Amino acid sequence: MSRHLRPLAAPLVVAPPGGARVRTRLRVDPSDEQVLRALGEHLGSLAGGDLAERCREGRLDGRGQAASRRERKRALTAASSSRWAGAITRTSEDAFQLAWRNLVADERSLRARLRRIEQRLGVPAGGRCGRARGYATPAERWEKQRRLQVLGARLAEVERHLAAGRVSICRGGRRLARSRHNLEAAGLTRELWQKRWEAERLFICADGEADKALGNETIRFHPDENFLWVKLPGPLVHLANRPYGRYRLSCPVVFSYRGEEVAAQVASGAVRYDISFDPERGRWYLDASWKCANGPSPTLGELQGQRVLAVDLNAGHLAAVVVDPSGNPLRCCRSPKFPTLDH
Repeated sequence: MSRHLRPLAAPLVVAPPGGARVRTRLRVDPSDEQVLRALGEHLGSLAGGDLAERCREGRLDGRGQAASRRERKRALTAASSSRWAGAITRTSEDAFQLAWRNLVADERSLRARLRRIEQRLGVPAGGRCGRARGYATPAERWEKQRRLQVLGARLAEVERHLAAGRVSICRGGRRLARSRHNLEAAGLTRELWQKRWEAERLFICADGEADKALGNETIRFHPDENFLWVKLPGPLVHLANRPYGRYRLSCPVVFSYRGEEVAAQVASGAVRYDISFDPERGRWYLDASWKCANGPSPTLGELQGQRVLAVDLNAGHLAAVVVDPSGNPLRCCRSPKFPTLDH
């Protein structure tokens, strides 16, 4: 019996990354941690309310999105600042658009799965009609009929949400929220879950500004003097230890990994900063990210004239090998996370 083999896709060149993100640890003292936590909780509360308002508005066109963000930013500015409000509204819009794309992809996936099951249900159990093959046994066929009803109900719900322009977003993560109802299976205690939930809902994010010194006016990192200060919103100005409502961390801040790239970007362009907290390790982190100005991607012919890294993706392991221009393997690359097969 001949089997149809899946054809191999044509090789393609993946474009280089359009941005960079570098992380370093903030070795804060108790006073710094108190200020960062108060800032994250205050802005996180504002971000939650803004996200709820954006979800209530539903699907908007380009002009509607601009008008909505303008009004929401004006409302948030009084409780934070114009720059903090800009970062919050931008994050809410990004979250809404991502949830909408996921909803559309979910609908497409459900329709494809329903078509496949209906096609196989159209053939008697154990039978075959052309390329369509029925299910092996009547019991399996009955289970698939039940599955068809479940998927149909899910598709109807997704279609209702799309028609109403509604999305479902959980700040802090839906998986973490669901684990609250089954802590033992998740390997968490109630106290640890609460700490993780609060940490995930903190919001300390400042968008980069290319026309400002050191690439940011809200969170500023100085690569030469190795310090970091944060511009506090109005309700938290009393916590400032520097003029103009600024708080400077007591610890030195150094990017030990790719520090030269961070310093070069800080001196020449915009830099976005995110401050986050890991409750399991009790550590604070600073992430610096920016867009990269990449040139045109090399062609496949140009890459084939040099050494390349060939990667074999399999279920359960990852194998990689360096190949010369003639196609001969030179060196196997082992991954600490995946066992590698040497052939």
